[in-house]
Amino acid sequence: MATPRRLVVGMSGASGAVLGIRLLEVLKPQDIETHLIMTKSAITTLAHETNWPLKKVRALASVWHSVDDIGAAVASGSFKTLGMVVVPCSIRSLSELAAGITANLLTRAADVALKERRRVVLVLRETPLHVGHLQNMLRVAEMGAVIAPPVPSFYTRPSSADDIVRHTVGRILDLFDIETDLVRRWGEDIPTKLPVKRKPKF
Repeated sequence: MATPRRLVVGMSGASGAVLGIRLLEVLKPQDIETHLIMTKSAITTLAHETNWPLKKVRALASVWHSVDDIGAAVASGSFKTLGMVVVPCSIRSLSELAAGITANLLTRAADVALKERRRVVLVLRETPLHVGHLQNMLRVAEMGAVIAPPVPSFYTRPSSADDIVRHTVGRILDLFDIETDLVRRWGEDIPTKLPVKRKPKF
């Protein structure tokens, strides 16, 4: 039997729960098996930032795992996946990963993906950054992780926060070669040349 296309989705306690929710919504109708892990802080943030009940968010995933379940399938490298995205990613989760501390299933699953040389994308939601943050970001980048802060692309001329969220999620999924219709692409949907302004004739 062919191994299904699987993606591990982690949500940690940083602001930006809507990014994780929207990513799960986009993947739900696709032929991709999603495995959701939410930290306790992520569950608290979800309640503060959205009206989504936890049960409804979990239902967006194919499978959800307790953050305390260190025996879950995603804790083993033999369980094949496309990799893992942590969205949003807190400094705490990134720092645990940088130090090789797998204190819960989220950081364990990310560590497993890195050791198996799979794609790990950390959607770091923190600003400003001090030197310790930057040093930990360098460490995880050297391990092979991709750090992808949710930076708006203003060349798309977003008209709402939802436009920014959609484009950001689309760009995150680009990193796993998962095609969506969320991204307006420079040179494709967006012209690379400014319109010529002609001088008025008098």
